[in-house]
Amino acid sequence: MFIARLAGIAVFDPAGDQVGRVRDVVVALRLAPRPPRVLGLVVEVASRRAVFLPITRVTVIEADAVIFDGRLNMRRFQKRESETLVIAEMLDRTIRLGDGEPVAVLDVAMEPTRTRDWLVGKVAVRRRTGRGFRKRGESLVVDWDDVDGFSAVEHGQGAAGLIAAFEQMKAADLANIVHELPEKRRAEVAVALDDERLADILEELPEDDQIEILGKLGVERAADVLEAMGPDDAADLLGELPTEQREQLLMLMEPQEAAPVRRLLTYPDQSAGGLMTTEPVIVAPDVTVAEALALIRRPDLNPALAAQVYVCRPPTATPTGRYLGTVHFQKLLREPPPTLVSGIVDAELDPLRPTMSLEAVAMFLATYNLVAGAVVDENGHLLGAVTIDDVLDHLLPEDWREAVMDATAAETMDRDPEEEALRGDT
Repeated sequence: MFIARLAGIAVFDPAGDQVGRVRDVVVALRLAPRPPRVLGLVVEVASRRAVFLPITRVTVIEADAVIFDGRLNMRRFQKRESETLVIAEMLDRTIRLGDGEPVAVLDVAMEPTRTRDWLVGKVAVRRRTGRGFRKRGESLVVDWDDVDGFSAVEHGQGAAGLIAAFEQMKAADLANIVHELPEKRRAEVAVALDDERLADILEELPEDDQIEILGKLGVERAADVLEAMGPDDAADLLGELPTEQREQLLMLMEPQEAAPVRRLLTYPDQSAGGLMTTEPVIVAPDVTVAEALALIRRPDLNPALAAQVYVCRPPTATPTGRYLGTVHFQKLLREPPPTLVSGIVDAELDPLRPTMSLEAVAMFLATYNLVAGAVVDENGHLLGAVTIDDVLDHLLPEDWREAVMDATAAETMDRDPEEEALRGDT
């Protein structure tokens, strides 16, 4: 069973209820030539908690499902010094075949023994071409005892295999994995991700992780990633940096991308102006209901932003459009497609002002049962929109993301004797 293929597959109890998904496989490296022993699976359950499922409790492993005996300790998984995570740490390594030839690790296979243990017996590798370990390089599967180099600390490991294993994972879930990686591995993953994907993940990470990763990218790459982030998230991140570093990054960004970020940085953090995004869904008065619905159907659009469109006289781009009102998506669903949005606009609801406090914004959204609200200046120009997720982000304690990702042992269950025996000194 090749381990990278297990990433993301469902884990079921004996009753057929899904309890989580496989995130990784834990192995214990042993002295050569003995192959690593598989200790268990890292399973992500509710609230993104990663727990340890001993391999002795797994009854079935198939291509699309893992079934276990129903016993699962919900204590948060913590990797020990003697343990190695296959997907997070072994994929993409450069190792050597018996003749000394360097190869890159594509995957690792585990197999059961007669004693019901699972051992790592095979390694899928790719040979180097003239330009490095390219996709067109020859790939082959070799026995574990035919390779060397897994025990050494490697610099510049790369992360293509790890990223491929979690390609379908949501950004928030992948951010949780990135947060738990060692600093060296976290930097390698950040370098390997494309700008859009890295931007999505950065938006879900705690500020300390954001600053650390941004600092390891190099200023030009960091500027590209900031451009791919939402202006409000980019402004929040830049606001945590020293003034000189912040200005350097803004200068490297494309002017049209840097301009809205600069505007957001002029507002206090705990104000409507500091909370808002400058990229809500804006339409002109002569747009039809059908056209407006097409805009909010975009798969990359934040659900809170997709809940309503804002009607402005041209030019519609913030901060130039003169605000006429809001059309809620439920209203769009109830009207005939050819209807003009100007005929169904809600102009009675007063917009937010950029100087309003966080508490005032929260009370406004709660009073009118809204998930977003328009922010308009004193001259009637639409500046942006504040969404409920940004309000919650600032109402919660500053370290709430760390609290979610770093649950303390005091919040977890007692130790599991079977797990302790399995994960003891090997």
